[in-house]
Amino acid sequence: MLYARLIASRLVKAVTVLFLIIILNFVLIQLAPGDPAAILAGEAGATDEEFLRQLRERFGLDEPLHVQLWRYVSGVAMLDFGFSYRQQMPVLDLILARLPATLLLTGTAFVLSLGLGILAGSLAAARVKKPSGSLIMALALLFYATPLFWVALMAVVLFSVYLDWLPAYGMFTVGAGHTGLALALDVGKHLILPATTLALFFMAIYTRMTRASMLEASQQDYVKTARAKGLKDSVIQRRHILRNALLPIITLAGLQAGQMVGGAILTETVFAWPGIGRLMFEALQQRDYNLLLGIFFFSAALVIVFNIVTDLVYRLADPRIKEAS
Repeated sequence: MLYARLIASRLVKAVTVLFLIIILNFVLIQLAPGDPAAILAGEAGATDEEFLRQLRERFGLDEPLHVQLWRYVSGVAMLDFGFSYRQQMPVLDLILARLPATLLLTGTAFVLSLGLGILAGSLAAARVKKPSGSLIMALALLFYATPLFWVALMAVVLFSVYLDWLPAYGMFTVGAGHTGLALALDVGKHLILPATTLALFFMAIYTRMTRASMLEASQQDYVKTARAKGLKDSVIQRRHILRNALLPIITLAGLQAGQMVGGAILTETVFAWPGIGRLMFEALQQRDYNLLLGIFFFSAALVIVFNIVTDLVYRLADPRIKEAS
């Protein structure tokens, strides 16, 4: 019952936040330079004012701003995100076609970064005065400081061009005709480079956070009591230190999960991964405002969902929060 009330409360807040985001994104997009009608007319090879007027009238761009806003908000309430000027398709169909690829990429990168980051941070905390612990932290600092696009390009050069181990671009081999398990393996092979590249930066953050949290938790009284009882060091590290150190990491992971969707834009562009990040980049170049607004909405919705899930996981990890609520 407590979780039901919590979810209901979070959903009410989520709807309010999404409504405000819709209005803010619409206003910001309208303030951005560029005219979709002029771009469409230029691609058609016609730049006369009559043709521009017809295009603006066709797509409703000649109406007052408040009328366009009301029409857009009303459409979003009915899950109608408008029509893409450039792609000549409904925005919802375009996003739903690309969203699974982005979720696959960001989900894999999130699991990799969180799992490897906690493991590396735990090892660094357990070997805080040893060279191996210093080496782990030095690598974490290196991955944190290195630009993501440079890592992506170097990964392509090394593993695709020189070693020819992994494919450099795309989500699957075009024209191969794979099905079933063969298709899954092919997608997995294409996923290795972009997912690992995206995960490295966030893995470095989780490594540093885990190490700092574990070192802080190791100085608490309950840890000293556990050592006084004669418990094994491995048991103390796992049950007493790591479990309590995970609480700030869970909070950070909830925030980073939403950021990964936005961070996937660069990764998807470099590796030609057919997700909404690359679609957003293309829509921005083409001034496809309806498509941009739709992508912004889904990105914001994903961030809100991740935050709600984080709240639930946090309460499962720390029963004291549940009791306080």
